[in-house]
Amino acid sequence: MAGPEDSKGEVMQVSGFPRMIVTIGCMIGTLMQALDATIANVSLPYMQGSLSASYDEITWVLTSYVVAAAIMTAPVGWLASRFGRKNVFMVSIIGFTISSMMCGVATSLGEMVADRLLQGVFGAALVPLSQSTMLDIYPVEKRGQAMAIWGIGVMIGPILGPTLGGYLTYFYDWRYVFFVNLPFGIAATLALGFFMPKRGAGARSSGHFDWIGFAVLSLFLAALQIMLDRGEEKDWFGSTEIITYAVLATIGLYLFIVHMFTADKPFIPRGVFKDRNLNASLIAMFAVGSVLLSSSTLMPPFLEKLGNYPVELAGLVMAPRGIGTMGAMMIAGRLTNRIDPRYLMFLGFLLLIASFWMMMQWLPSSPQSYLIQSIIVQGAGLGFVFTPLQVVAFYTLDPALRTQGTSLLSLMRNVGMAVGISITEAVQVQMSQVAHASISHGITPFNRALQVGGAISRDLDPMTTHGAALLNSLVEQQAQIISYLDAFKFMLIVSVPSIFTLLLMRKPPQREGVAAEKHEMAVME
Repeated sequence: MAGPEDSKGEVMQVSGFPRMIVTIGCMIGTLMQALDATIANVSLPYMQGSLSASYDEITWVLTSYVVAAAIMTAPVGWLASRFGRKNVFMVSIIGFTISSMMCGVATSLGEMVADRLLQGVFGAALVPLSQSTMLDIYPVEKRGQAMAIWGIGVMIGPILGPTLGGYLTYFYDWRYVFFVNLPFGIAATLALGFFMPKRGAGARSSGHFDWIGFAVLSLFLAALQIMLDRGEEKDWFGSTEIITYAVLATIGLYLFIVHMFTADKPFIPRGVFKDRNLNASLIAMFAVGSVLLSSSTLMPPFLEKLGNYPVELAGLVMAPRGIGTMGAMMIAGRLTNRIDPRYLMFLGFLLLIASFWMMMQWLPSSPQSYLIQSIIVQGAGLGFVFTPLQVVAFYTLDPALRTQGTSLLSLMRNVGMAVGISITEAVQVQMSQVAHASISHGITPFNRALQVGGAISRDLDPMTTHGAALLNSLVEQQAQIISYLDAFKFMLIVSVPSIFTLLLMRKPPQREGVAAEKHEMAVME
């Protein structure tokens, strides 16, 4: 069972059966939050009809959740210190489960948006608290494996979300997208309620909360998320609305930075940013988040619209990405304490870059085997980066700041996903327009590709309605293919600088636990 906290604020280890149950509870909480970020995406058209909402209005079902989760991620560390980690964790899981059920029975758009806001508020704490709990209950030499297990929920959730949401909506009803959380929420509540070690409320907090810092950071995150969510629809900075959001986000970020360095007690302790490994890990996590969802957002429309894949087949083709991620995570978890984890992260970034290079060769006629190979390589790259990154980030961080550190990592991943999706979709749309104009420029009666026997084909004659429509369809298809390949190329280019964050990380110190583990293995052999 759990003992008292040590002098550094670190919970003594839980061993045996209780630790296994706590691990399962943390995994369930992590998976629920990660799934709900994407599981409702494919159900939006069905919700739109049931809730009598327009397309613009129904997107707030996604935006409200993401905005609330992003804003409430930052104060998780303070809440855990003030009220106790277990108390906050339990309230978050119960609140998340209840708000999920409220989403499932919503009868109007207003109800749905309000319930999704609550779901985001309660769900924000699940990932950072589960990570900090896992770091506390496992000894140093086993944290690599612990982070591999925990990371499966974080990485697999967004990948499986759309597929699971599609199946639940198709075979049952869109409301089951939210009802599915009930049994898992109950299981996690029981597991953590009975077996999670409890930390004393207010042990390291004076009760002061930095409302000013929280307010300006909330302004930045909310304005940034809404700007990214509506930018493509409103033609970005050609719209006064988007310019307004950009100005508000800039003001919020500026005021937050100034306040954080001048306030006596900011709600994000300045000591967190003094740790070199954590700072470098925050940058790397932003990069991982930016490609985690942006690539998986582009792949389904490529397969379904251009490759004519049925929805279920497209989901099966993408499924090996999760297999590659899980396999790489488990391997990395075993190797993290045996070799420098920065080498594993370097391998992961190389695999990510290689996967995007392979995806730049994609065509609608490409063999499924080649598509699956590319997807597996990408999943493996994410796994080899994510697991060692979670360990390196906390090697030198004061254990008393661990919950704040996990909150910041979750925040950077969420912001990275939002920025990555918006930018890559904007690149894809823009390059589609450029490619369409470039191809159309070559459509003339003198183009031999349009001629049959020296005269222009009647089916492709742009002077007829049928010919113009057919030509535009062909041009649009080719422009779409080119734009997706350009988007994959863009992700390759932005992934390269991420490698240099490894140079900012200090080599992890040799731990006594590593030698102990090797001795234990030798005895077992």
